Amino acid sequence: MNLILWRHAEAEDHASSDLTRQLTSRGRKQAQGIAKWLRARIDDDAVFLASPATRTIQTAEAFGDRYRVVDDLAPGNTAEAVLHAAGWPDGVGETVVVIGHQPTLGRVAALLLTGHEADWSIKKSGVWWFQGRTRGGDGQIVVRAVICPDLL
Repeated sequence: MNLILWRHAEAEDHASSDLTRQLTSRGRKQAQGIAKWLRARIDDDAVFLASPATRTIQTAEAFGDRYRVVDDLAPGNTAEAVLHAAGWPDGVGETVVVIGHQPTLGRVAALLLTGHEADWSIKKSGVWWFQGRTRGGDGQIVVRAVICPDLL
């Protein structure tokens, strides 16, 4: 399984509620850049899961309308909730793209790489791509890519 963690792009600082914050014009450009980068690298059958927050939905829409909104990805949920929603390590699809929030996505990355949650930072519209595989009967996690919009 490929698990791609995609933090939402830059959003406005204030709105009527945290869930209604929208992407800024810079955020829309960030999301478009990462979507273009992903399009060249993932299969058409990838599953996109987005938090119910407006900014994550707008980030996902940069890739198209193929996303599902999943309440377990809302701000404040746990790393375990994110992994459960994605079906890790078997997956709800061969490639699952989770569009979510900090600090949860950073905690997922730390958990996958170290076995312990830690407050790792993922930049806005940044992507961390993990691949789960089995070698010699042992499960392994491979980091396939870490990218942020500044590097495109």
